[in-house]
Amino acid sequence: MSALALADVTKRVIDGDARRVVLDGVCLTLEPGEIALVRGPSGSGKTTLLAVAGGMLLPTSGEVLLGDEPISRLRDAHRSEVRRRCVGFVFQDVQLIEGMTARQNVLLPAVPEGRDLGERADALMDRFGVAQLASVVARRLSGGERQRIALARALLLDPAVLILDEPTAHIDDARAEQLVAELASLARGGKALLVATHDPRIVVAGARLLRLEHGRLLPA
Repeated sequence: MSALALADVTKRVIDGDARRVVLDGVCLTLEPGEIALVRGPSGSGKTTLLAVAGGMLLPTSGEVLLGDEPISRLRDAHRSEVRRRCVGFVFQDVQLIEGMTARQNVLLPAVPEGRDLGERADALMDRFGVAQLASVVARRLSGGERQRIALARALLLDPAVLILDEPTAHIDDARAEQLVAELASLARGGKALLVATHDPRIVVAGARLLRLEHGRLLPA
């Protein structure tokens, strides 16, 4: 069973008075332990691809499957439940809540379920070297610290699929190298990773390289 599959996915959006095709018949299958790096210039639709793949945005046509469950025609509440359980997101702007502490941000995915995941949050923060920042409010964190907090948050519920949008946008070369090593480690642990990036620093051995061009997903 694949971790993530997109079957002939098309996404059209309103652009002024016209409808524009952002994704055009995209097909993609990710198995557990596999990494796909999607490259393409800004504006090529990479963020839209990630949002559709993770169930945050519905396709105009086609189907998205998380595990063996098709999600594109689910009611919003059910789709959100599947997404929360199966997918972890690291957004380009990381989307931390500025007035909350680092630890509170990591624990956010557990709030809808009322689960006590404090020990897991602490372990993830320790894994990414930010345990000492647990009580620091997000607005005081550096770009690299914010990125690592966002990654810990994405992994809190132990999702099968991890989706990252330009994850090195706010970090230096040393942190980028550490992130690449961490992505490889997560894949070895069985996670399926879909990463959108135009950063040449992200090179992961064994990763599938793809490019998004005119709405089509092609081999790089």
